[in-house]
Amino acid sequence: MKPARRLRILLAVAVAGSLACATDARAVTPAPGPPNLVLILIDDLGYGDLGCYGSTWHRTPHLDRLAAEGLRFTDFHSNGAVCSPTRAALLTGQYPQRHRIEGAIGFNRTEGLPLDRVTIAETLAPAGYRSAVFGKWHVGHVTRFGPNDQGFHESRVANNNPDYHSHVSRDGNLDWWRDQRLADEPGYLVDVVTRAAVDFIRRHRERPFFLYVPQLAVHFPFQGPRDPPHRTPGRTWEGDSKYGPLPKTDFPRAYREMVEGVDASVGAILAALDSAGLRGNTLVFVTSDNGAYSWVGSNAPWRGQKGDLHEGGHRVPAIARWPGRIAPGRVSAATALSMDLLPTFASLAGVAAPTVDGTDLSGLLLRGEPLPARTVFWRTGTARAVRRGPWKLIAEQAGTALFDLAADPGESADLAAGQPSVVADLRRALADWEREVGPPPRPR
Repeated sequence: MKPARRLRILLAVAVAGSLACATDARAVTPAPGPPNLVLILIDDLGYGDLGCYGSTWHRTPHLDRLAAEGLRFTDFHSNGAVCSPTRAALLTGQYPQRHRIEGAIGFNRTEGLPLDRVTIAETLAPAGYRSAVFGKWHVGHVTRFGPNDQGFHESRVANNNPDYHSHVSRDGNLDWWRDQRLADEPGYLVDVVTRAAVDFIRRHRERPFFLYVPQLAVHFPFQGPRDPPHRTPGRTWEGDSKYGPLPKTDFPRAYREMVEGVDASVGAILAALDSAGLRGNTLVFVTSDNGAYSWVGSNAPWRGQKGDLHEGGHRVPAIARWPGRIAPGRVSAATALSMDLLPTFASLAGVAAPTVDGTDLSGLLLRGEPLPARTVFWRTGTARAVRRGPWKLIAEQAGTALFDLAADPGESADLAAGQPSVVADLRRALADWEREVGPPPRPR
């Protein structure tokens, strides 16, 4: 039996077992001690790509069940409109601008999250957590800015987004690393990541752990589990070739299979937690690193797509489940961001957080407490955005626009001309923030 088919059968059995034995979340008694923390980051997943967020095209029963058993955010944002900035913010609890990471890191070995920055894994270490990352790293080449040098005890990662079957990245090099050493292993990468995550859970059921699963899907190349490999070593894969072996008309079908493959992966991870008896002592948090490309995914009902500072570029799905601690079926309209996860995890683990820009969400998650009012910021290239309450200002080279997200969530009506005092206030706040975090890096 082929390994990929064997893994799919294994996942199906595990998920079926989980569904058969799952208990009502309200009946679960949390175990004593600090919780296990599972953070699943789905790459380029749009707000409207899941059933629980309105999709009728993608079948996502496991993520939908996770939302039904926990809390679903409707105003959660990535700190970046592309990959690397969000990952840097998520890992450190700080704006990515503080680390000079504002765009997607390429294939050079000079850019990355400095090793003196404190990550979630390093923050949790004093509480005895075992930490692992399996999936896409993308905050610097692992040979210089790797996860094992940032507090993770175990890692199996790609630097960028390799071919899902051949594991060759766009630069023509094999890109699958185990504990910062090149170490390829066979399989469709969604399954490879899942297999590592499930194995980690089984081996660490007796102590608290932090499991970070930054899935490579649903980022291009668009390849479902039965699509052919495409990239081979020794040449670069740019232009149309970077998107994979399929004609563009087949991208939506492959994207759908990738979304559903990630959903099955989430189901297998939940089943592994159930099998290990960890359901009542594990917070599972699922989100995305930015919006989807609108020509394959859905950011509905928001305007814009990946790379934009309109809502579709950074308002993303986010789901939190902790049976017995987070009441099931809740929906929160609180404004939260990727950088809030580090202080939240630190609070739940009972350890001190480093200096962060993020806000602790634990009171919201566990007790429904409101978050304090704050002003939040984005910057990418020459574009900036600032949000305070319902007001959102976007400043680009073409000009400045102001939107009232409460009245106009689709950002269709620019109110800047009629609200000069609001524009001035938000511009001052943006200028103050930029003085604090520093100017943008020079274009590469």
